Amino acid sequence: MDSGSFDAYDVPADPQGTGQSPDGTGRRVPGVPAPRALATEAVHAGRDDLARQGVHAPPIDLSTTYPSHDSRGEAARIDAFATDGAEPEGPPVYGRLGNPTVARFETALARLEGTESAVAFATGMAALSAVLLVRNAMGLRHVVAVRPLYGCSDHLLTAGLLGSEVTWVDPAGIADALRPDTGLVMVESPANPTLAELDLRAVAHACGSVPLLADNTFATPVLQRPVEQGARLVLHSATKYLGGHGDVMGGVVACDEEFAGRLRQVRFATGGVLHPLAGYLLLRGLSTLPVRVRAASSNAAELAGRLAADPRVTRVHYPRIGGAMVAFEVGGDPHDVIADVQLITPAVSLGSVDTLIQHPASISHRIVDADDRRGAGVSDRLLRLSVGLEDVEDLWADLDRALGTAPGPGRVLREAAVANR
Repeated sequence: MDSGSFDAYDVPADPQGTGQSPDGTGRRVPGVPAPRALATEAVHAGRDDLARQGVHAPPIDLSTTYPSHDSRGEAARIDAFATDGAEPEGPPVYGRLGNPTVARFETALARLEGTESAVAFATGMAALSAVLLVRNAMGLRHVVAVRPLYGCSDHLLTAGLLGSEVTWVDPAGIADALRPDTGLVMVESPANPTLAELDLRAVAHACGSVPLLADNTFATPVLQRPVEQGARLVLHSATKYLGGHGDVMGGVVACDEEFAGRLRQVRFATGGVLHPLAGYLLLRGLSTLPVRVRAASSNAAELAGRLAADPRVTRVHYPRIGGAMVAFEVGGDPHDVIADVQLITPAVSLGSVDTLIQHPASISHRIVDADDRRGAGVSDRLLRLSVGLEDVEDLWADLDRALGTAPGPGRVLREAAVANR
């Protein structure tokens, strides 16, 4: 998708994504606004009630508990939650059961991803853990997954820390790997850190009735909405682009309401809740998400082109879908590049307004077995660049200086390491 099509999505304003009456007559639901463009939804979703409350900025509710003299009513609401995980009607009960500020972020993210619901957690790994626990509780402990994934996701699956069993396959092998106890197929596209892309529609078809979980952290709903291609679950490390400023941690799963109810039950039982202040910061981050992704993607595409033409770089990975991530392999020592950048920050994480660089084989994917890591295309000379909003000439000057005089024929793989597929 080119940068000119970022706003092509009509994001549904009603929970079912139709804007029409449930009877299918095509009439609009009274009081429900027409579908809005992504940029508009990013600014207004989760804030629709503010004017009625007489405020402009979303309030932050820091309460851990809420008073109520109706203990019978609270008992009934808790019983209802225990049945299906639906959000309790009426006033809040306890911070682990739900929080109004966090709920605003969940509503907004669901709108952007085009799903019925979203459930937020303290981190992206807590969100993934909750998904696995939901399926494990149903006796569906087997996971089919495609490498590469984020290193900690890979480790969680491989180590079986939650009692799951994983089968790693190429995309073409998904259907053959499914078993009666397969509860999930997990992919990441573009993938961390090689930016390899998958045909999500084809992957979803291969999954059959097994839910497909797509990690959409790198793309964000600005570049793709996996549910439109058949995914049932969409995972984000909200720490990255959704927050966008390197000052908040969180995770979120966008999904249908049935699965969301189960996730809420796991969140309540395990305590992996998102703090209200984090919910506020993430909601604020969403309002500038389309603008930030566009600007950073423009910088990244320019840098990818320059790196591809540079003889000190042996390979550049930049996805067809675009985005603000660039991965490149150097002819010299990648650790020298990390040591010599001055404007660019050598650090883990990504998606911030400033540019970060890291060596995946040493940090983000160090926990993955070396042979598995290299087999997934994560070479020892690969560097991952999260491009920010600085002037591209300043970024290039810093990279040019840090690359030094390392030799090597430059070339770009816009297919995001398709040779490894």
